[in-house]
Amino acid sequence: MEIIPKTGLKGLKENWQSDLIAAVSVALVALPLALGIAIASEVPPISGILSVAIGGIVTTFFKGSHLAINGPAAGLIAVILTSLFALDNGDGQQLNYVLAAIVVSGALQVLLGLFKLGRFGDLFHPSVIHGILATIGVIIFAKQIHIAFGTQSDSTNSIDIITDFFYGLTDINPIVAIISITGLILLIFHSRINYKLFHFLPAPFWVLIISIPFVYFFDFFNAHSINLLGNEYAVGPKLLINIPDNLLDALVYPNFSRVNTVSFWMAVASITTIASIQTLAMAKAVDKLDPYKRKTDLNKDLVGVGIATMISGALGGLPIITVIVRSTVNVHNRAKTKWSNFYHGLIMLIFIFLLAPVIQQIPLAALAVILVYTGFKLASPKILKRMYAQGIEQLIFFIGTLIITLATDNNLLFGIIGGMCLVLLTHILLARVPTSVFFKMAFNSGTMLHYKKDGSYNMEMKGVANFLSIIRIDKLLNEIKPGANVNIDLANTRLVDATVLENLHDFVRKQENSGAEVTVQGLDEHVSSSHHKLALKIKNVANVQHDVRAARLLDLADAYSWTYQNRSDKDIHVLESFYFFKSRPIKRQYHCITSRKKSTKWQVSDVLFGEGAYLAQEDFKTTLALVTVSKPIPKFTIEKKGLLDKYLPHHKDIDFTIYQDFSDTFSVKVEDVEAMKAFLTDDLRALIEESDIHHLESNGESILIFNDSMRLTRIQDYPQFVEFAEAMCHNL
Repeated sequence: MEIIPKTGLKGLKENWQSDLIAAVSVALVALPLALGIAIASEVPPISGILSVAIGGIVTTFFKGSHLAINGPAAGLIAVILTSLFALDNGDGQQLNYVLAAIVVSGALQVLLGLFKLGRFGDLFHPSVIHGILATIGVIIFAKQIHIAFGTQSDSTNSIDIITDFFYGLTDINPIVAIISITGLILLIFHSRINYKLFHFLPAPFWVLIISIPFVYFFDFFNAHSINLLGNEYAVGPKLLINIPDNLLDALVYPNFSRVNTVSFWMAVASITTIASIQTLAMAKAVDKLDPYKRKTDLNKDLVGVGIATMISGALGGLPIITVIVRSTVNVHNRAKTKWSNFYHGLIMLIFIFLLAPVIQQIPLAALAVILVYTGFKLASPKILKRMYAQGIEQLIFFIGTLIITLATDNNLLFGIIGGMCLVLLTHILLARVPTSVFFKMAFNSGTMLHYKKDGSYNMEMKGVANFLSIIRIDKLLNEIKPGANVNIDLANTRLVDATVLENLHDFVRKQENSGAEVTVQGLDEHVSSSHHKLALKIKNVANVQHDVRAARLLDLADAYSWTYQNRSDKDIHVLESFYFFKSRPIKRQYHCITSRKKSTKWQVSDVLFGEGAYLAQEDFKTTLALVTVSKPIPKFTIEKKGLLDKYLPHHKDIDFTIYQDFSDTFSVKVEDVEAMKAFLTDDLRALIEESDIHHLESNGESILIFNDSMRLTRIQDYPQFVEFAEAMCHNL
């Protein structure tokens, strides 16, 4: 039986080691981001670090999430900049007015949570949210690209600012550019470098560390010019982060004197809307990563971030939300409880006092290039490709939202309203019914939930199942008891959109994790513009085409008398029971190979899975073997040690016990030491130690094996991989 981490003070006592270790990694990621976000938002740099500390320390005591990290985020830079512009009346107090708007925004979030309005976050279409975040990426990129390369622009429109950069390439300051280019190379290639020591610190932190020698080499501490190729380039303290020796001097306080103006309340509405949407969306995304499948109380989360935002704004800080990148780092460093959020805030508070002299030596270009990279990732071609993969209509919603927002002078509130109107208009046209009938089919569709005598449920959806009806649908799904079998019939729906489909897939995963069987049917007569599971269903599309790898595997299977199947998702639920995949959602299982012998116990397949969530999600492919065992075996993980693993001490973990009686090459964690001793025969030990296998894991019934968790096995290496799987079967 899986152990669920305790909560409260018991959880603090039980898991403090795991949570503290995870918090250190999170804090190292948070420090450069906090500084960069503050500077990009045109607030004092120290305000960013202060916001992280408040987000961690304060939010922890009120929030409803378990592993989410709270703090300032790049997604709110555009809102702060727009608010500063809107509240500027020439008296130099615009930042003070914005801080007042932040405090009021936090109070509104508290009210939203107390009135249990967190569920209304589902009303916002995911493609529109992606469009808003892409717009934020464009704005961040435009604002920071000039700082990163020492150029200037007098334009106010984001596209014009970017255009000015390319027109002004000859004006680039090479002294500044070399810092940014070095940092950019680090950010791009950090994840691809296999040297373990390099991964001991996160990429953004390395950017800061490596930038400081340039500061000393070019003497940024004294204003002067450097002659290069006949041109003079100015360097000096103005290119460094400016933090006063007395940190209290850097704090700014709110001014509520403009509370009676329309521009003030527009700023409040923008901050509240964007901060709440991101917090709710990111909290649900983090839940998908939680290996213990705990669910966030979204209303408590709103209260938590609201209180923290009020305190942050009152002390000169930024709005607090749930941040996905740092939350992903937290999960993958095996945090157990929300105390890791508290620790990371406490560590950041220590950083304020201990690292202030070091922070003063960091060039602005290093922070700017981190944000340029962040902005590009938010609006990269990969996002366009991902949206198009979900259907042409999702791409239209995405691009439409982006264009509307940029065309209204980066007004994110107008962008959301315009994007949602575009979604609604498209749904009405595609449903092909009169407008009045469309709204009746959405709000009064007749969707019903029936409880059956055998304890199972039958849910019949009707009419228009989109963001307008999501609250009603979610309410019915929440009435279904965990462990109960469910049949969901969509045959009588006119239209099913991504909002509903995403929630349905989350429900199916949660229900199946509780041991239930869920059947979703009735979409056979629907059509969509994409194979993607979230593509808009209107009323079948071709099968997956064979690719080059499929053709080569098919030939290999014939040569070795194996059975090949191009797509097979039937064992995904088995794979999801392994610890490795509990925080890495599996999207597809394909290229499956098995033996033609009836006694076969192994399967080799390619798997597409996600690591991280939401816009921080990276997709990876790996080839794995699944060996089915006919008798109970102990649960364990066996991983080949990296360089640091051989020297760092192991810390206490509630999930596993460190098994010492093996070798220096592998790290072994088990649930039952005695059972593992009996399981590990001499032949099995020799087989594992002599192999190139990177990871073996048992769920008590099957064994998961792969050479490289992030790459596909080469076709020529398949026979050796299958040979190892067959040898495992023979030894078991």
